[in-house]
Amino acid sequence: MKSIKLSGFLLAAALLTFACGKSTDTVEATEAQDAAEATGQTLSLDTDASKVNWRGYKPTGQHFGLIPVTSGQLSVEGDAITGGEFTFDITALEIHDMEEGTENHGKLWNHLQSDDFFDAGNHPQANFVITEIAPYTAEDEIEDQEQFESENTPQSASEIAPDKPTHWISGNLTMRGNTKNITFPASVSLNNGIITAQAGFNINRTDWGLSYGDEASAVDKAKDQFIYNTVSVNFDVKAN
Repeated sequence: MKSIKLSGFLLAAALLTFACGKSTDTVEATEAQDAAEATGQTLSLDTDASKVNWRGYKPTGQHFGLIPVTSGQLSVEGDAITGGEFTFDITALEIHDMEEGTENHGKLWNHLQSDDFFDAGNHPQANFVITEIAPYTAEDEIEDQEQFESENTPQSASEIAPDKPTHWISGNLTMRGNTKNITFPASVSLNNGIITAQAGFNINRTDWGLSYGDEASAVDKAKDQFIYNTVSVNFDVKAN
């Protein structure tokens, strides 16, 4: 049985975890793996119909938006996806909870582009390369555990996962020059030469070096001043 494990912690346990510099509240990020052997027909990503949504959390609020998908492809043999790769434009990141052109919007956008987070000046793109695809079976489950609770506790894995996953997708996610392998449930369909895929999962942003104001600061600061390490990610892609 496969499961995505999210950390369960109350405040006291969280402080101990933070002090040790370890986080287990999101999909496990492991060392990069070899890309899957892409065999069969290659389908180009429809960038106009594909997107990546993001949502970040802090006890006093949330921010959300999208990162444009600029290019990509999926390889298909029969009715099975054998490989794929997607590229995202960090410099075109959008913030949707604030009005563009306002002072607060500008401050947050510049902050996300800065060395505190994406370091977009040196790493303007993010990349995802499929390393393995496995069927999602009836015995598989998405496991939720408790997180530090506030008015804006991050969404759980089961809340943002597709209603009826069909596959487990593993791949190398590269951001800020750091590459980690992650596995998440997805709903994938192939009809009349068109592939659609939806996925929702949480990552620990500090695994990729996006560590400004991370939860470890709760050791030294009031609990409403830190930013959750958890970031929710939703993929919605189409290739034909």
